[in-house]
Amino acid sequence: MLNVKKEGVILEKTTLDFENEGVLNPAAIKEGDFVHLFYRAVHKGNHSSIGYCKLKGPLQIEDRHYKPILVPEFDYESHGIEDPRIVKIEELYYLTYTAFDGVNALGCLATSTDLVHFEKRGIIVPQITYEEFNKLSNTNPSMDSKYFRYNQHNGILEKDGIEMLVWDKNVIFFPRKINNKLYFMHRIRPEIQIVVAIDKLEDLTLSFWQNYFLHFNEFVLLSPKYDHEISYLGGGCPPIETEFGWLLIYHGVKDSLNGYVYSACAALLDLENPQKEIARLPYPLFKPEYVWELKGEVNNVCFPTGAVVFDDKLYIYYGAADERIACASVSLPELLSELMLNKKENGN
Repeated sequence: MLNVKKEGVILEKTTLDFENEGVLNPAAIKEGDFVHLFYRAVHKGNHSSIGYCKLKGPLQIEDRHYKPILVPEFDYESHGIEDPRIVKIEELYYLTYTAFDGVNALGCLATSTDLVHFEKRGIIVPQITYEEFNKLSNTNPSMDSKYFRYNQHNGILEKDGIEMLVWDKNVIFFPRKINNKLYFMHRIRPEIQIVVAIDKLEDLTLSFWQNYFLHFNEFVLLSPKYDHEISYLGGGCPPIETEFGWLLIYHGVKDSLNGYVYSACAALLDLENPQKEIARLPYPLFKPEYVWELKGEVNNVCFPTGAVVFDDKLYIYYGAADERIACASVSLPELLSELMLNKKENGN
């Protein structure tokens, strides 16, 4: 078994208005000896914005802003912007987040050249109703009924005058172009899907998504397989390029007598064809075990969203019990070796 060290809580909520209910689920990107964290900050009423903290090395706080770096501005994010992830592709930073308007939760993008000023690019996932989803599934017999169980919103089609859409979250870009194309993951429960080989964001048109849903099964990246992820899973940290493939730290969810348990999980994807799964750990990389993970706004949660490497050690930042930010570390070579001992068999 791998030796994973829980480094403990590194950020907690403060008395500042924008983060007095909780801090969680940070995006992380390493620049030299520093780590930039862009975290979900929650104030009363469960309205979220994006806060900022700079670390020296993987754990030492160097600077923390007293106001959010990104706030809701548009109707589609009127109830909060949540759960950011960040990568740098060429000279541009891509910060993805979930926008919530009180009814729908959808993946969005903001870009920056300096990590200070961000341009919001809007919703980049499909805005599709359950009825439209159902129609597409009727023309695609292979569309699994489990998607309807997770995404039909108990049959409610409208709430507060807003049409209910299929929730599409956890948008995460690969940190470089592959064969000169953009790739990103997203999540319509219960699986992780992938968008492959687009030239530019403008390619994500209505007709693109209609065709995508007609061939939906082709774009399923990871499905629940092991006991700790049997209920559903979703993207976690941006993929990390290694000699063995793209290292993907994701979250897996299991329903238990005490409610859902969120664990951090690990898999490897092919470098040039990331739709191909190479390996997956058959057990959680780490799971809730300490009080800061077991008790909080939502109990039993380790929700990984950012990871960096210092001296062959992987530091994984995660939301702990939806209330605080913690970090876990593991030897990167040992993790890759363990994954290669659990390579996917053909057809499995």
